[in-house]
Amino acid sequence: MRLVLILSLFTSSVLASEFDVDTYSTSLDFAQVTNVLATKEPSGSWCFGSSVQHDDQGWDHFSDRWEVIDLEGNQLGYRDLAHPHVNEQPFTRSQCGIKIPAKTSKVIVRAKCNKHGFGGKSFIVNLNTAKQ
Repeated sequence: MRLVLILSLFTSSVLASEFDVDTYSTSLDFAQVTNVLATKEPSGSWCFGSSVQHDDQGWDHFSDRWEVIDLEGNQLGYRDLAHPHVNEQPFTRSQCGIKIPAKTSKVIVRAKCNKHGFGGKSFIVNLNTAKQ
């Protein structure tokens, strides 16, 4: 029953015209974004330092990526996470050189794990108030 509910929530999110940040699981089986620091570089691209919490259990189940998407769900950038962080929770990793369209004022950072995919809490970043 739980799996059907989760799948139906994700299916409705995928088919929506805007990304639904209010539908997520709080279970640490899913990667949760706990904080984001966004900084605009002199070149105009952005650096994102994203903190993720997840019940990493080793190579079979760990948070393996976070990504920056626009409010419609289009991917703008990402950071692959190369290994489990079993004893480092939450952990923060950065990625620079992410190009954000000039008209975009808000983005979403979400994380995934290699077992359950996306589904944890994401983080909305207001780029107008970010460090520039």
